[in-house]
Amino acid sequence: MVETGTAFPWLSLIVLLPAASALLLPLLPADDDKPSPWPRNVAFGVLLADLLLMMGVLATQFDPTQSGLQLVERVSWVPAIGLEWSLGVDGLSAPLVVLSGLVTLLSVWASWTIERKSRLYFALLLVQASAQGLVFLSQDFLLFFLAWELELVPVYLLIAIWGGQNRQYAATKFILYTAVASLLILISGLALALSGDVFTLNLSELISRSAGGSFGLLCYLGFLVGFGVKLPMFPLHTWLPDAHGEANAPVSMLLAGVLLKMGGYALLRFNVQMLPEAHQTLAPALVILGIVNIVYGALNAFAQDNVKRRIACSSVSHMGFVLVGIGAVDALGISGAMLQMVSHGLIAAAMFFVTGVFYERTKTLSIPNMGGLAKALPITFAFFLASSLASLALPGMSGFISEITVFLGITSQEAFTSTFRSITVLLAAIGLVLTPMYLLSMCRRIFFGPRIPALASVEDMRPRELVIGLSLLVPTLVIGIWPRIAMDLYEASTDAIALPLLIG
Repeated sequence: MVETGTAFPWLSLIVLLPAASALLLPLLPADDDKPSPWPRNVAFGVLLADLLLMMGVLATQFDPTQSGLQLVERVSWVPAIGLEWSLGVDGLSAPLVVLSGLVTLLSVWASWTIERKSRLYFALLLVQASAQGLVFLSQDFLLFFLAWELELVPVYLLIAIWGGQNRQYAATKFILYTAVASLLILISGLALALSGDVFTLNLSELISRSAGGSFGLLCYLGFLVGFGVKLPMFPLHTWLPDAHGEANAPVSMLLAGVLLKMGGYALLRFNVQMLPEAHQTLAPALVILGIVNIVYGALNAFAQDNVKRRIACSSVSHMGFVLVGIGAVDALGISGAMLQMVSHGLIAAAMFFVTGVFYERTKTLSIPNMGGLAKALPITFAFFLASSLASLALPGMSGFISEITVFLGITSQEAFTSTFRSITVLLAAIGLVLTPMYLLSMCRRIFFGPRIPALASVEDMRPRELVIGLSLLVPTLVIGIWPRIAMDLYEASTDAIALPLLIG
């Protein structure tokens, strides 16, 4: 069986181009005495072409006013087990595919100084780009699961080989958490595939079944734990600070900018869209878990003296808003969750990138060992402060509009009691108050604390680094001022997802 919604398989090209290019990198010349620039140049060129291809296809062939799948491609791959090469794009996947392409491209550009095993390093980033795209575009459960597993391998190797002193521990913890979570995802997905009269792995057909009752609740819980590890959801989050603390800055950009968003996307695609009855039942629990994430992540950030670990805990807090928005069970809340994923992907990637910039200069991430850097690194300070202000939801930045949309979504949901809504907003507001405290205190200690003489003459950001920083911060400003540019991409899909929940 072959079915395609367009005359040309654009989505397959977008997904396969980076992985196919990765196969060429081992063939490039290598010189042990003088590292070759070819691996990074090829990776950058391929990912730039892939990003332009994504944007061009979505701009010309994707209709954001339609809620259904578009550009559908279905090819029977392994008929014996029902596996199809099935791709499609809708409002949930379109913005996240572009976010993935942008952050991965900038991660390669931020890796310009990588010299050790550079062919392997950039080949892994290219494979990672394909796996990420396939996660967001897959419309077959087994294909989705294979992509979900594939993206774990490059991240594990990137941390284990190019990470910090405790990289083996961090990489092993990451793979153990995610591997166990993947087992629950596989069991839940296959249970749904076997539950009907006809075995199917096609996501659209599984969505139409809308399994309910105790069976639906069990599948929902399996998906919630499995995807909650990647989100990350308390108490399944403990791998994240270790992974960020040991990964280099470009890999941290991928972790925070793309991988965490896979968890939120999968919750929307599977838990909300596929199991609406179970979602209505467990939505209050999801809101409570989101509030725990927000407050716990913010409090835990105060205890961190490592810059990257503090930002990682901040990510745990901010992804709590995604859980609250998804649990709001209305179009506005789900819209806020989507916008929060896009916004946090840009902001967190920017913060980890700038952290990598001053780590290259200072060779330390310990907050007590840095001070007075504002005078030596004024441009770096400006970028770090701007990304911190975006993270604490300063009005005019994307973080503000995404979090206020989540607030409006939960407060306008009349299915919850007024007491529940009031307590939810109050506790979430505590997280909002704590965020500027731990972020601005970190900025003060790093850039305005007692000056460290050894750090008085370090070099500021280079032109390449300026462009990378601007490529992440400018979109946060644009979305903050004109949120429709992002919301128009997914609003038809989020409205369609919320409709059966509201009717139910």
